[in-house]
Amino acid sequence: MASLSDYSDEVRVEVKEVRETVATLHQQLLKWNLVVWTAGNVSQRLHSADLMVIKPSGVRYEYLTPQSMVVTDLDGNVVDGTEAPSSDTASHAYIYRHMPDVYGVVHTHSTYATAWAATGRDIPCALTMMGDEFGGPVPVGPFKLIGSEAIGQGVVETLKQYPHSPAVLMQNHGPFTIGKDAEDAVKAAAMTEEVAHTVWAAQQLGDVIEIEQSDIDKLNDRYQNVYGQH
Repeated sequence: MASLSDYSDEVRVEVKEVRETVATLHQQLLKWNLVVWTAGNVSQRLHSADLMVIKPSGVRYEYLTPQSMVVTDLDGNVVDGTEAPSSDTASHAYIYRHMPDVYGVVHTHSTYATAWAATGRDIPCALTMMGDEFGGPVPVGPFKLIGSEAIGQGVVETLKQYPHSPAVLMQNHGPFTIGKDAEDAVKAAAMTEEVAHTVWAAQQLGDVIEIEQSDIDKLNDRYQNVYGQH
Protein backbone atom coordinates (compact mmCIF):
# COMPACT_ATOMS: atom_id res chain seq x y z
CA MET A 1 0.00 0.00 0.00
CA ALA A 2 1.26 3.48 -0.89
CA SER A 3 2.62 5.81 1.78
CA LEU A 4 3.14 9.56 1.66
CA SER A 5 6.87 9.07 1.07
CA ASP A 6 5.98 7.56 -2.33
CA TYR A 7 4.59 10.92 -3.49
CA SER A 8 6.41 13.96 -4.86
CA ASP A 9 7.61 16.96 -2.87
CA GLU A 10 4.78 18.98 -4.42
CA VAL A 11 2.21 16.57 -3.03
CA ARG A 12 3.79 16.47 0.42
CA VAL A 13 3.80 20.28 0.56
CA GLU A 14 0.11 20.40 -0.34
CA VAL A 15 -0.68 17.71 2.25
CA LYS A 16 0.94 19.87 4.93
CA GLU A 17 -1.09 22.90 3.86
CA VAL A 18 -4.37 21.00 3.65
CA ARG A 19 -3.83 19.36 7.04
CA GLU A 20 -3.51 22.82 8.56
CA THR A 21 -6.60 24.06 6.73
CA VAL A 22 -8.77 21.09 7.67
CA ALA A 23 -7.70 21.16 11.33
CA THR A 24 -8.56 24.86 11.55
CA LEU A 25 -11.93 24.44 9.86
CA HIS A 26 -13.02 21.85 12.41
CA GLN A 27 -12.83 24.64 14.97
CA GLN A 28 -15.26 26.62 12.81
CA LEU A 29 -17.82 23.84 13.22
CA LEU A 30 -17.62 24.40 16.98
CA LYS A 31 -17.76 28.18 16.58
CA TRP A 32 -21.00 28.02 14.59
CA ASN A 33 -22.56 25.37 16.90
CA LEU A 34 -22.76 22.79 14.12
CA VAL A 35 -21.35 19.82 16.09
CA VAL A 36 -21.11 18.35 19.59
CA TRP A 37 -18.42 16.15 21.16
CA THR A 38 -16.84 14.12 18.31
CA ALA A 39 -19.72 14.13 15.79
CA GLY A 40 -19.16 15.48 12.28
CA ASN A 41 -16.16 15.90 10.01
CA VAL A 42 -14.45 18.04 7.39
CA SER A 43 -12.36 16.80 4.47
CA GLN A 44 -10.53 18.42 1.59
CA ARG A 45 -9.28 16.85 -1.61
CA LEU A 46 -5.82 17.65 -2.96
CA HIS A 47 -5.23 19.20 -6.38
CA SER A 48 -1.81 17.61 -6.84
CA ALA A 49 -2.82 13.97 -6.29
CA ASP A 50 -5.87 11.75 -5.80
CA LEU A 51 -5.70 12.11 -2.03
CA MET A 52 -7.81 13.73 0.66
CA VAL A 53 -7.33 14.87 4.25
CA ILE A 54 -10.01 14.06 6.84
CA LYS A 55 -10.60 14.12 10.59
CA PRO A 56 -9.63 11.06 12.68
CA SER A 57 -12.50 8.99 14.07
CA GLY A 58 -13.82 9.69 17.56
CA VAL A 59 -11.29 12.38 18.52
CA ARG A 60 -12.62 15.46 20.32
CA TYR A 61 -12.36 18.73 18.42
CA GLU A 62 -10.30 20.32 21.19
CA TYR A 63 -7.56 17.77 20.57
CA LEU A 64 -7.38 18.03 16.79
CA THR A 65 -4.11 19.23 15.28
CA PRO A 66 -2.77 19.32 11.71
CA GLN A 67 -0.66 16.28 12.57
CA SER A 68 -3.71 14.28 13.72
CA MET A 69 -5.47 14.71 10.37
CA VAL A 70 -5.48 11.53 8.29
CA VAL A 71 -4.47 11.33 4.62
CA THR A 72 -6.26 8.73 2.47
CA ASP A 73 -6.56 7.95 -1.19
CA LEU A 74 -9.90 8.32 -2.96
CA ASP A 75 -10.80 4.74 -2.11
CA GLY A 76 -10.45 5.53 1.59
CA ASN A 77 -7.15 3.70 2.13
CA VAL A 78 -4.88 5.39 4.68
CA VAL A 79 -1.74 6.88 3.13
CA ASP A 80 -0.48 8.81 6.15
CA GLY A 81 -1.58 9.29 9.75
CA THR A 82 -1.37 7.61 13.14
CA GLU A 83 -5.15 7.60 13.79
CA ALA A 84 -8.00 5.73 12.15
CA PRO A 85 -9.90 8.02 9.75
CA SER A 86 -13.49 9.15 10.20
CA SER A 87 -16.24 6.55 9.86
CA ASP A 88 -17.55 8.67 6.96
CA THR A 89 -14.28 8.38 4.99
CA ALA A 90 -15.66 5.97 2.39
CA SER A 91 -18.57 8.29 1.70
CA HIS A 92 -16.36 11.37 1.36
CA ALA A 93 -14.13 9.41 -1.02
CA TYR A 94 -17.13 8.31 -3.08
CA ILE A 95 -18.30 11.92 -3.43
CA TYR A 96 -14.86 13.04 -4.64
CA ARG A 97 -14.63 10.19 -7.15
CA HIS A 98 -18.04 10.95 -8.63
CA MET A 99 -18.10 14.76 -8.37
CA PRO A 100 -14.78 15.89 -9.83
CA ASP A 101 -15.45 19.61 -9.24
CA VAL A 102 -15.89 19.05 -5.49
CA TYR A 103 -12.81 19.59 -3.30
CA GLY A 104 -14.44 19.94 0.12
CA VAL A 105 -17.01 17.86 2.03
CA VAL A 106 -18.51 18.52 5.46
CA HIS A 107 -20.86 16.48 7.63
CA THR A 108 -22.55 17.81 10.76
CA HIS A 109 -25.43 16.92 13.06
CA SER A 110 -26.48 20.56 13.48
CA THR A 111 -29.74 20.74 15.43
CA TYR A 112 -32.30 22.27 13.09
CA ALA A 113 -30.98 20.81 9.85
CA THR A 114 -30.91 17.38 11.47
CA ALA A 115 -34.46 17.89 12.75
CA TRP A 116 -35.59 18.39 9.16
CA ALA A 117 -33.66 15.25 8.20
CA ALA A 118 -35.49 13.33 10.94
CA THR A 119 -38.81 14.26 9.33
CA GLY A 120 -37.64 13.27 5.85
CA ARG A 121 -38.71 16.66 4.51
CA ASP A 122 -36.96 19.13 2.22
CA ILE A 123 -36.50 22.64 3.62
CA PRO A 124 -38.77 24.69 1.31
CA CYS A 125 -37.24 27.66 -0.47
CA ALA A 126 -39.01 30.44 1.42
CA LEU A 127 -36.04 32.82 1.84
CA THR A 128 -34.09 34.85 -0.69
CA MET A 129 -30.87 33.62 0.93
CA MET A 130 -31.95 30.08 0.05
CA GLY A 131 -32.37 31.09 -3.56
CA ASP A 132 -28.92 32.65 -3.40
CA GLU A 133 -27.09 29.74 -1.78
CA PHE A 134 -29.11 26.65 -2.70
CA GLY A 135 -31.00 27.57 -5.87
CA GLY A 136 -34.13 25.98 -4.43
CA PRO A 137 -35.08 23.81 -1.46
CA VAL A 138 -32.50 21.99 0.63
CA PRO A 139 -33.26 18.40 -0.41
CA VAL A 140 -33.54 15.27 1.70
CA GLY A 141 -31.51 12.23 0.66
CA PRO A 142 -32.31 8.58 1.39
CA PHE A 143 -31.70 6.76 4.66
CA LYS A 144 -28.37 4.90 4.56
CA LEU A 145 -26.29 3.18 7.24
CA ILE A 146 -22.93 4.61 8.32
CA GLY A 147 -19.58 3.01 7.55
CA SER A 148 -19.63 2.33 3.82
CA GLU A 149 -19.98 4.26 0.57
CA ALA A 150 -23.77 4.17 0.87
CA ILE A 151 -24.17 7.68 2.31
CA GLY A 152 -21.87 9.11 -0.35
CA GLN A 153 -23.94 7.39 -3.02
CA GLY A 154 -27.09 8.96 -1.55
CA VAL A 155 -25.49 12.40 -1.54
CA VAL A 156 -24.35 12.13 -5.16
CA GLU A 157 -27.66 10.76 -6.44
CA THR A 158 -29.65 13.47 -4.63
CA LEU A 159 -27.46 16.33 -5.86
CA LYS A 160 -27.87 15.13 -9.45
CA GLN A 161 -31.51 16.16 -9.04
CA TYR A 162 -30.62 19.47 -7.33
CA PRO A 163 -27.53 20.69 -9.19
CA HIS A 164 -27.48 24.14 -7.55
CA SER A 165 -27.63 22.87 -3.97
CA PRO A 166 -24.40 22.38 -1.99
CA ALA A 167 -26.33 20.53 0.75
CA VAL A 168 -28.23 17.30 1.30
CA LEU A 169 -30.12 16.34 4.46
CA MET A 170 -29.55 12.60 4.72
CA GLN A 171 -32.72 11.15 6.22
CA ASN A 172 -32.52 10.31 9.94
CA HIS A 173 -28.85 11.33 9.93
CA GLY A 174 -27.95 14.93 9.13
CA PRO A 175 -26.57 17.35 6.56
CA PHE A 176 -23.71 16.76 4.14
CA THR A 177 -22.37 19.76 2.24
CA ILE A 178 -19.94 20.17 -0.64
CA GLY A 179 -17.81 23.00 -2.01
CA LYS A 180 -14.93 24.08 -4.18
CA ASP A 181 -12.78 23.57 -1.06
CA ALA A 182 -13.35 22.67 2.59
CA GLU A 183 -14.00 26.27 3.65
CA ASP A 184 -16.71 26.57 1.01
CA ALA A 185 -18.33 23.37 2.33
CA VAL A 186 -18.15 24.67 5.92
CA LYS A 187 -19.89 27.86 4.79
CA ALA A 188 -22.62 25.73 3.18
CA ALA A 189 -23.03 23.80 6.44
CA ALA A 190 -23.44 27.03 8.41
CA MET A 191 -25.92 28.39 5.87
CA THR A 192 -27.87 25.11 5.93
CA GLU A 193 -28.32 25.34 9.70
CA GLU A 194 -29.28 29.02 9.46
CA VAL A 195 -32.07 28.45 6.93
CA ALA A 196 -33.22 25.28 8.71
CA HIS A 197 -33.67 27.29 11.91
CA THR A 198 -35.31 30.29 10.22
CA VAL A 199 -37.81 28.31 8.16
CA TRP A 200 -38.71 26.22 11.22
CA ALA A 201 -39.32 29.42 13.18
CA ALA A 202 -41.46 30.82 10.34
CA GLN A 203 -43.59 27.70 10.37
CA GLN A 204 -44.45 28.35 14.01
CA LEU A 205 -46.14 31.54 12.82
CA GLY A 206 -47.99 29.96 9.91
CA ASP A 207 -47.53 28.57 6.43
CA VAL A 208 -44.35 29.78 4.75
CA ILE A 209 -44.53 31.52 1.38
CA GLU A 210 -42.37 29.66 -1.11
CA ILE A 211 -40.55 31.67 -3.79
CA GLU A 212 -41.37 31.11 -7.46
CA GLN A 213 -38.70 29.11 -9.30
CA SER A 214 -38.21 31.85 -11.89
CA ASP A 215 -37.30 34.28 -9.10
CA ILE A 216 -35.11 31.66 -7.40
CA ASP A 217 -33.17 31.27 -10.65
CA LYS A 218 -32.58 35.04 -10.83
CA LEU A 219 -31.48 35.17 -7.19
CA ASN A 220 -29.08 32.27 -7.65
CA ASP A 221 -27.58 33.70 -10.84
CA ARG A 222 -26.98 37.10 -9.22
CA TYR A 223 -25.45 35.59 -6.09
CA GLN A 224 -23.19 33.18 -7.95
CA ASN A 225 -22.06 35.57 -10.71
CA VAL A 226 -22.45 39.18 -9.49
CA TYR A 227 -22.44 39.30 -5.68
CA GLY A 228 -19.15 39.81 -3.83
CA GLN A 229 -15.64 40.55 -5.07
CA HIS A 230 -14.37 39.25 -8.39
